[in-house]
Amino acid sequence: MSAPGLLVAAPRSSSGKTTVTLALMRALTRRGLRVRGAKCGPDYIDPAFHQAATGHPSFNLDSFAMATPLLDALAGATAAADLVIAEGSMGLFDGVRAAENRTGANADIAARYGWPVVLVVDVSGAAQSAAAVALGCSLYDPRIRIAGVILNKVASARHRRLVEAGMERAGLPVLGALMRDAQLVLPERHLGLVQAGETADLAARLDRLADLAEAGIDLDAVTACAGGAVPASGGQLPRPPGQRVAVARDAAFSFLYPHLETGWRMAGAELVPFSPLADEGPPEDCDVCWLPGGYPELHAGRIAGAARFLDGLRRFARTRPVHGECGGYMVLGQTLQDADGATHPMAGLLPVATSYHRRKLHLGYRVARLCGSGMLGAAGARLVGHEFHYASELSPIAPEATALARVSDAEGVDLGLAGHRVGPVTGSFFHLIATDPP
Repeated sequence: MSAPGLLVAAPRSSSGKTTVTLALMRALTRRGLRVRGAKCGPDYIDPAFHQAATGHPSFNLDSFAMATPLLDALAGATAAADLVIAEGSMGLFDGVRAAENRTGANADIAARYGWPVVLVVDVSGAAQSAAAVALGCSLYDPRIRIAGVILNKVASARHRRLVEAGMERAGLPVLGALMRDAQLVLPERHLGLVQAGETADLAARLDRLADLAEAGIDLDAVTACAGGAVPASGGQLPRPPGQRVAVARDAAFSFLYPHLETGWRMAGAELVPFSPLADEGPPEDCDVCWLPGGYPELHAGRIAGAARFLDGLRRFARTRPVHGECGGYMVLGQTLQDADGATHPMAGLLPVATSYHRRKLHLGYRVARLCGSGMLGAAGARLVGHEFHYASELSPIAPEATALARVSDAEGVDLGLAGHRVGPVTGSFFHLIATDPP
């Protein structure tokens, strides 16, 4: 039997979903419930906060990027919990124009598993009108059910009464409210929240959120909203690229989806961490090396000066596969230009130069067909990933003979060739989500 669940969603981004989600997770965990988190969509930062709040791993659930068996296998991994709290991304219905139920929107996940929706409504700048927005969400998609709303950024007791009057007229239960408080905001940088491991006094922050949830949210009513079920699945998590995988892991390299790591370990692989910022090279007893994304642009000078790391990486790459995604790809290149315009030499294993000084947002799903065989699969294999970065490539696009893949976006628009491959070294800007897409 799967655990009952609910989805914390909102009409739009920046409504306070993460704040409310963490507050609920921490408060209910403190009550003794076994809470498991999930994140809808391609986000590699929030799951780490979920784990910090609950003490249990959190997985991504992505209806576009993941084939149904994989999606169900990940959702089913929460079976031992008392409650699943899934956090949405963007707005409740925001997704791509793809097949029905496969848009990547939060609503797809709520519909598939029957998880009722707790809608977080940012009521700053509105009163009764906030109810019209919430009512619209409740009527927009008949597949889902809005179980209640949590009001965020309430200005005063009078403001709350006005908003609640509108919600009562709309027939939507108010499950609680959080007052406007700048101290509730978690620190951010250009790719989202500052990572959980870098957030000062995170435990104290989470307990403060839990205190506010205890005071302002009817936690019994929230847990009573939970429901739904996850169908049994024969799906498998992604297979590992090797038996002993050297994984760069520190403040510059940390964006690796939790379901990939879990799938690799379940298949018997050993993940061996090393820190480029501590000037450590990939361990010699590993058979592949993986450089995840992260924030190398914030540490470019330090990475350029890490001679043991760079020499060790070059030595490793002479005989064994190395793959870099996004930030890792930048470090595998020739040079990296930081925000101030200073250019720093990198590993020089791929013929690419990147710049964070020339910032441009690159965002969206990527469906890739590999141009050649390597650690990610055989030539022609189809992968699904996601891009989210501000860095730009200064060097020419690789020809098909040395490109990693030909990519398209979520709607099938051909975006051309992407990434590079030189011998056993590969890299691109997209983060791998699944190797077995629909």
